Amino acid sequence: MAEDVLAGKPFKRSQNAYDWLGSGIYFWKSNPSRGLDWAHELQKRYKGTASEIPEPYVIGAVIDLGYCLDLASDMGIEFVRAAHANFLESVKTSGREMPKNTGGSDLLQRNLDCAVINHIHFINKTSDQPEFETVRGVFLEGGRIYDDAGFFEKTHIQICVRNLRNIKGMFRVNRDEDDPV
Repeated sequence: MAEDVLAGKPFKRSQNAYDWLGSGIYFWKSNPSRGLDWAHELQKRYKGTASEIPEPYVIGAVIDLGYCLDLASDMGIEFVRAAHANFLESVKTSGREMPKNTGGSDLLQRNLDCAVINHIHFINKTSDQPEFETVRGVFLEGGRIYDDAGFFEKTHIQICVRNLRNIKGMFRVNRDEDDPV
């Protein structure tokens, strides 16, 4: 599958209800070993199913963030806060049930976050506003690396690419090299 993408076949857009940065193509920034760990976790989860992963693999990409909803910036955070309020009102008006983030302390099932981010994209698209090409966020995951630490063992930055033109190139990641520090 990774070799297919490297050969030019299109990426498969993730559209799960729990994708915390909304629908798109997900990348770990500067952390191929965490990406490979995640691929191994998925391999175990999907073993014996139609979504089985025969060989976990990581590819690198050169990404131009372009018009980015950056959740590591004050402006991005405020944008999402306002969108959440708007989404909450929309859900109440429609009588739908509000999605929830679940999955333990890591909140790995981010249904609410996904719905809010996708709501932002819907608002932009239907109101003739520019559409975000990428979304970037810091994901705090795993246990604290020592007592009372503010650092977590699986923390990483993820980028969700919504516009394929923002992926400028792809490359094989040398599995023998450590991640840059």
